[in-house]
Amino acid sequence: MNGQVVVATDLTRRYGEGDAAVDALAGVSTAFERDRFTAIMGPSGSGKSTLMHILAGLDKPTSGTVELDGVDLTALDDGELTKLRRDKLGFVFQFFNLLPVLTAEENLVLPLSIAGRKPEQQWVDRLIRTVGLDDRRTHRPSELSGGQQQRVAVARAFVSKPAVVFADEPTGNLDSKASADVLQLLRQAVDEFGQTVIMVTHDPAAAAHADRLITLQDGRIVQDGRPGSTDEVIELMKTIG
Repeated sequence: MNGQVVVATDLTRRYGEGDAAVDALAGVSTAFERDRFTAIMGPSGSGKSTLMHILAGLDKPTSGTVELDGVDLTALDDGELTKLRRDKLGFVFQFFNLLPVLTAEENLVLPLSIAGRKPEQQWVDRLIRTVGLDDRRTHRPSELSGGQQQRVAVARAFVSKPAVVFADEPTGNLDSKASADVLQLLRQAVDEFGQTVIMVTHDPAAAAHADRLITLQDGRIVQDGRPGSTDEVIELMKTIG
């Protein structure tokens, strides 16, 4: 099912007041199609994390609107936003955020448990196989490597079959091999499961896995297109500074 799943219109985000005011976003309009993998890059302070937080309903814009799967996020109160994030979104963060007392499988199905939904075991089994942790189901996070923990976190993000998965520097805490594994999982989720992934990253190799690269500078989109190879992303970032 193609079509736009997230639409952002004229987003601004201002921190502070008067002479001390800083515009983290300065009139950003963009849209994200279903079943695609989009990377967002930019220099430090460019607004990329702010944009993702607003798209995901984790922060509110100073002005502008975000529509996610047909719902205007900017019109929702905190309780409604919490429910929407639970029902429609998945998240992968730089730090794995696994609960130490739960097994890998229990951590994986946690979003469903919190929502009071019964896991679809066939889907859970497929996710565990996909992330290569069939023999680690009953292991707790302390018994897993960093890469294995992040693979659990990736599977957890997809377990509820969300409208969008937001990934915030998902490889930022991993070595190159574990990073490649996680990026391949995100790519596979788009290609095989029909998921939609929006990823903030500083890593050109990570961005090269995406279908689309949006680049920000000073709170504005300065480039939007196919990322090309890792080397091409590196060259692009050099021109932006």
